[in-house]
Amino acid sequence: MTPSEGWTPDQPIVAIRDLHKSFGHVEVLKGIDIEVMKGEVICIIGPSGSGKSTLIRTINGLTPATTGSVTVEGQEVHDDNLDKLALRRKVGIVFQQYNLFPHRTVLQNVMMAPLLVLKENKREVEERARSLLAKVQLHDKEDAYPAELSGGQQQRVAIARSLCMRPDVMLFDEVTAALDPETVKEVLVTIKQLAADGMTCVLVTHEMGFAREVSDRVYFTDAGRIVESGPPAQLFEQPQDPRTREFLSKVL
Repeated sequence: MTPSEGWTPDQPIVAIRDLHKSFGHVEVLKGIDIEVMKGEVICIIGPSGSGKSTLIRTINGLTPATTGSVTVEGQEVHDDNLDKLALRRKVGIVFQQYNLFPHRTVLQNVMMAPLLVLKENKREVEERARSLLAKVQLHDKEDAYPAELSGGQQQRVAIARSLCMRPDVMLFDEVTAALDPETVKEVLVTIKQLAADGMTCVLVTHEMGFAREVSDRVYFTDAGRIVESGPPAQLFEQPQDPRTREFLSKVL
């Protein structure tokens, strides 16, 4: 997927405007507006059921919008003529569940998509996959199988697998929610390093300390709307909306 004609890097790499999403008669998203600049780290927080996961899945077209606009590099994500494979190469996503292939080694899991989907050169893909496994501190697990890894290690393999497609934007949908507390930190350290390296990241997270530390901007959602947004120091220390204050008083 190439950027749209007229799009420039000083414009938002992801732009969500008046986004609505309904499942049957239930409206889950009720007019969302978000802009993400290249290299920014955006965290989306809020109570369960507030539409956070639905929102993040609209960015790479996994969940179609009902109305409104989602663009990546100026291209409308929900245009029926858009090459969805090219979009998902550009916008990687890591889910709460790891979804690794149990009969494939760690290295094979990371290499699969570039080889089978993109038909890239095996030697180049293997070199990139080994480098990414080293980056997520799993260089010694290349020949292991998923069942031999902890949950945190499997999640880091899932991150390396997504990165092997060389995306411009990474989406993280509550990637620590299924982990034991002691393995959460190793995954967050990996994401923090990606952010430090300049990767554009959009994260749905319940880890408030992490959101405060790593994000450029935080969006608080409730009942399908953005209640408040701002730099983390502002939103966490001086929230303006009573609903934000109520939520933070329960989770901090």
